[in-house]
Amino acid sequence: MVVEVHAAGINAADLMQRSGFYPAPEGSPADIPGLELAGIVTQLGAGVESEWLGKRVCAIVGGGGQASHCVVPSEHLIEIPDSVSWEQAGGFAEAYCTAHDALVSQGRLRSGERVLISGATGGVGSAAVQIAHALGAEVIAVTRGVEHQERLRQLGASHVVLIDEVEKLAPVDVVLELVGAAHLSQAQKVLSTGARVVVIGVSGGGATLELNLLNVMRTRATITGSTLRARSREEKADVVRLVNQSLLPLWTSGQFDIPVAQTFSLEDVNDAYQYFAEPGKFGKVVLLAF
Repeated sequence: MVVEVHAAGINAADLMQRSGFYPAPEGSPADIPGLELAGIVTQLGAGVESEWLGKRVCAIVGGGGQASHCVVPSEHLIEIPDSVSWEQAGGFAEAYCTAHDALVSQGRLRSGERVLISGATGGVGSAAVQIAHALGAEVIAVTRGVEHQERLRQLGASHVVLIDEVEKLAPVDVVLELVGAAHLSQAQKVLSTGARVVVIGVSGGGATLELNLLNVMRTRATITGSTLRARSREEKADVVRLVNQSLLPLWTSGQFDIPVAQTFSLEDVNDAYQYFAEPGKFGKVVLLAF
């Protein structure tokens, strides 16, 4: 189906693609980035239920989201609650699908467990804090500075620590790694027995670290990682189905806040990417196309 785009979040993969370091997945436009969008369904494809026409939706896409219109498989759509603004909706799909898949499907996070989330001030990180809190986990958010720590507590973090304080923590059951080696070098020292480490980002923290295999053996920890962008249509549909089942009711009831650091018009996309590349933001950078 065709979605008329009203808002589109910017993600690290978009910046890398725009810089020539991360080619678009097969079937996605090479010259138009955008892994998520929010808009109105204006045309239906064959076999798509007519009730979708005219609905406000957000979605994950392989690329092309930062345009006036985008073709989206119906099984990748999430209906936007009536109370949610376009700018917040534009930053929901990629962050919450990625965070839920990493925490629940891969990390198997359960109520009462301790989860350590690096890069907590970013779009995925702030989503993960809220999802983990909603699941009943004890959330430890990691930041590079102190300026956003109170905001993270408001979103559900039980504790907020700086990167160099991580190794002093009590053991954790799940590590959601968004920063990379700079953080995981410390986090590997505080793994509980049976801990699960899920690596989904290396945003400025480096991609190579020295791993203590004796500690991995002692704790029986598992380390995994993935990206959402290049998964198949069917795999993405499974991710969205779980988000619709588990998170959409919470979003509709107002339990999630999508922090938006700044919005830009689609015409000012160069300024938007320049701002996105700067450190110190809290939440999403969103393009508005109307």
